[in-house]
Amino acid sequence: MGTMWRNTTVKSRLTLKRIPSFVIFTSLVSGAVTLAGNAQIPGFQSTQPLTGAGSGPSANKAALASQGMGPVVLPKDFSQIRIEPGDLLSVNVYDTPELSDGYRVDPAGDLTLPLCGKVKVQGLTATEAARLLETTLRDGQVLVQPQVNVDVQQYAGQYVSVLGEVGSPGRVTVIAPTKLSEVLAQVGGLTAVAGTLIKIRHGVDDAAPELDVPYSRSESNQQAGSILVRPGDAVLVPRAGIVYVLGAVFRPGGYLMQEDGKLNVAEALALSGGTLLQAKTNGLRVIRRNPDGTVLDFALSYDGIAKGSQTPLELQAQDVVYVPMNKLKATLSDATSILSAAASAAIVTR
Repeated sequence: MGTMWRNTTVKSRLTLKRIPSFVIFTSLVSGAVTLAGNAQIPGFQSTQPLTGAGSGPSANKAALASQGMGPVVLPKDFSQIRIEPGDLLSVNVYDTPELSDGYRVDPAGDLTLPLCGKVKVQGLTATEAARLLETTLRDGQVLVQPQVNVDVQQYAGQYVSVLGEVGSPGRVTVIAPTKLSEVLAQVGGLTAVAGTLIKIRHGVDDAAPELDVPYSRSESNQQAGSILVRPGDAVLVPRAGIVYVLGAVFRPGGYLMQEDGKLNVAEALALSGGTLLQAKTNGLRVIRRNPDGTVLDFALSYDGIAKGSQTPLELQAQDVVYVPMNKLKATLSDATSILSAAASAAIVTR
């Protein structure tokens, strides 16, 4: 029995202990699929065929999206990918087509090889799985000097869910631990209203502890580039905190605490366009509702802040900055009325 292997004709030195009464035909896949951009991945096949009109990277990405797979993040080093349940393995036993075929890894992580039974391959690389199969064939006296090659023909669908303030929320297919920054890039990055903390929950359990990763547009975000997310993880990008500027200002409304997540009274007033001529600048107030329901009312002087004699108060999310009109009786006077007005204020994006 002769076979072609790596363009060299060789003569088999292997012997079968017994040959089954049926012949299993080899079904190897040697095509390439374009995934996550223009990278051609030889020997990689999507879990579903790419169909539809057109060709090229754009058509392939559109087909992936239409089939609900979402973007795919592929690791740089395929040799380190671990086999998982549901993967389809292409097993080529040198000069032995009777055993060469595609085998699906069962939910327990086992591969069922004829004449050998179940072999645990979950968590192994393709190279490690090949060596294990050689040992199994030799120890089971099926082959004298087995030589096995294993390729992952089809990866099972494994996802990271990305929700919140990103360009395209949804699921990203990953087949190995992947950098958080690469996953965020696949969903279009963060939106203009994203906050400064990204939450990661490892595993599908809603009760699992969350990891908070700082993220700033004004810094290098080295932590986001080093944190790894794994199949089954969930990534949540919350909206930035909001402070409200109401009363005698040019653009009253809610303003996002972007950049480093900090905002003081002077900066908030600047975002709103400044105070009107009719404003009572020495009657500036900041209303803050505490988690326990109590309300704090800070009296400030805009004139003092502008002259440098008073330090601008650092604001917290949901604070309300109120600038009264220069009249004996303002329309909004008590803290409750100011908080009620903030609830219906429009959010102003920069």
